Amino acid sequence: MSPTFVVVPQWQGSVSSRAMRLADGAEAIRGDLPASATVAVPIPAEAGDSEDTGVNRYSALALVRSAQTAVLRASDDWALTIGGDCGVSLAAVEHASRQHPSDLAVVWLDAHPDLHTPQSSPSGAFTGMVLRAITGGGADGLALGSSTSIPLDRVVLAGTRDIDAAEAELIRTHSIALVAAEDLGTADALIAAVRHTGATQVYLHIDLDVLDPSEMTGLANLLPFGISVEALTGAITGLRAHFGLAGATIAGFAPSSAEAASDDLSNVLRVIGSLTR
Repeated sequence: MSPTFVVVPQWQGSVSSRAMRLADGAEAIRGDLPASATVAVPIPAEAGDSEDTGVNRYSALALVRSAQTAVLRASDDWALTIGGDCGVSLAAVEHASRQHPSDLAVVWLDAHPDLHTPQSSPSGAFTGMVLRAITGGGADGLALGSSTSIPLDRVVLAGTRDIDAAEAELIRTHSIALVAAEDLGTADALIAAVRHTGATQVYLHIDLDVLDPSEMTGLANLLPFGISVEALTGAITGLRAHFGLAGATIAGFAPSSAEAASDDLSNVLRVIGSLTR
């Protein structure tokens, strides 16, 4: 079944100096998607207020979550969500979890684990909290409830290489599966990690900063020792051969200009193709 493409050019979850470029990146990808299968979620123009939650721009993020949820509920197909920042995966995973309430694993292909809470976050950026919110932790209104949250033992981190101390402690304490970038040359280790969760369906969150900067320049975070596009598409193809694909996110595309976006779009489209063909 072909997906519905849900474009969410949200930038308010990031505190990067390149945050506004994330909206540009989502719109650049949108230009290459089939219009008849694409829905755009409206994004507030204002930055938003924290409302004493410890989450920067909380009010704008809560508005986007509500609007994105409405779009997803109107679709009968699985959704490929295009960000924007990583926060767009919150409503997207919630939607997939409603459809697969007991057999869904989340594979987090990201340079960062995004496992902070408002109390542990050094920045207050929701992009660093979204996976913890998906597992039920975090601020009210930006965390999944008990009926849709994903247990930590059904989370697999992959390609993650920039981990803060509080996140490392959570990973250690809960034995969260982590497949290192150097182990993603084939899909074998990732398939084994997902199989260990007992899930039959996967949600794939792909922050493009899982890639090495030599592969793409239009990234909000340029972190060395990432994976190749070939390794990423191979991992996706391998997972799809063994598990059902309940949904996916592509986030973190932050081109510096329209010309720079064109240079990177071929790689983004390769990733999309591995998810949809």
